[in-house]
Amino acid sequence: MCLSTVYRNEKQEDNILCKFVASINVDGDKLIFEDVMGERMTVTGRLVSADLTAGSVIVAAE
Repeated sequence: MCLSTVYRNEKQEDNILCKFVASINVDGDKLIFEDVMGERMTVTGRLVSADLTAGSVIVAAE
């Protein structure tokens, strides 16, 4: 299983939005991240990049 960390704008420790993300869903301009424990976080923005091998997702969030 690949779990990812979601970052705002760039991959830096202080930009972490959520960790251990198992799924990402899109609803219009909203990105919905669900972690391995079933907790959801919704962010308004867009996907910039996703490196699933490295487990990092970068979003441009408002």
